[in-house]
Amino acid sequence: MTRFCFSSIFIIGLIFFCGNNSLALVEIGVLGQDPVIIEDVYQREGTSFVSIDEVLTALNLEGDWDSVKHIYRLRTPHGWAIISPGSQFLRLGDNLMPVAHRPRFIDGKLRVSETFILRQLSPLVSNQIYYRNHDPVAKAETEDPLDRLFAFLLQKKDDIRPQNKRIVVIDPGHGGQDPGVLGPEGVKEKSLTLTVAHRLEKLLKMHQDAPVVLTRNDDYTIDLPKRLEIVAESGADVMLSLHAQMYFRTDPQGVMLFVQSQANWTDPGVAFDEDTSLVLAEALKRSLQAGGFKVHPVQELPVLPLGQGNLPRVMIEMGNLGNALDLSMLQDDTRQQDFARALFDGLNQFLTASQGDR
Repeated sequence: MTRFCFSSIFIIGLIFFCGNNSLALVEIGVLGQDPVIIEDVYQREGTSFVSIDEVLTALNLEGDWDSVKHIYRLRTPHGWAIISPGSQFLRLGDNLMPVAHRPRFIDGKLRVSETFILRQLSPLVSNQIYYRNHDPVAKAETEDPLDRLFAFLLQKKDDIRPQNKRIVVIDPGHGGQDPGVLGPEGVKEKSLTLTVAHRLEKLLKMHQDAPVVLTRNDDYTIDLPKRLEIVAESGADVMLSLHAQMYFRTDPQGVMLFVQSQANWTDPGVAFDEDTSLVLAEALKRSLQAGGFKVHPVQELPVLPLGQGNLPRVMIEMGNLGNALDLSMLQDDTRQQDFARALFDGLNQFLTASQGDR
């Protein structure tokens, strides 16, 4: 899972969008200094791509292309980071961070996505980043066909099932050939998410007479369309997606909860209850805090690996594998169980409240 570091980034007017060859205007720089304007912004893969050299100049960093090894090296305050058009990871020493959109050559320059800038590069910068996209392309004009499919798949069906019959889908991130982020001594995100998912699954099965569905129940690779297909076929009432983070700094710590932004979704065939996922996230936050976990304010993101639709769902970043306290918690059997129990309690609070609103 790609990562945000909210303590090192400041975003104004950021909109993720889809497109093909349209140009945009981006301002980027270190907060407190005059930003650099980048005019050559290319729309690919549902995000914006800009020259890595221009980005590094704006952020007072250095980098160079190794034409022999076919890699780009970035000098950061934390050491040399390496990216490549042939790799889905950013490497810093022995640490790997997944990259949602690989760097690519466009018009003779190596360009990186704004997703990469905001989620992978920002944690490597000592100062806060200012980023603003002035000319986003309207999502509705270049809608990805998958978005419409996902909107259909994740349409929550109204029914009158009792509270103890609510179907919960747990989505353990990554798996198989996709390890997710890698922590010290080979700790893998995919293993931690599956372990917590199994613990939560058991609690739910013990306390409710309804199916509990895991998008994967073992260590195997599963892509996003297949995950959403499983959700659709389950008749889900709620969905939790489990992930972990890895920063190249040790200070970020705590749980992060994300909900899908609906601000730019304009499909008239999709009726949203905009507060449902947020209500679920706040219930989870209260329960996790009651369990002694540090939890950041709930965040809304324009792009999540959850698809569009009105199904209540939250992405849970369980902690930073680079932080000793988070890593210890995520590896400790007792605290893993406490974490799963807190999720269970938060879910119950949400389902009980939503049942009372019917």
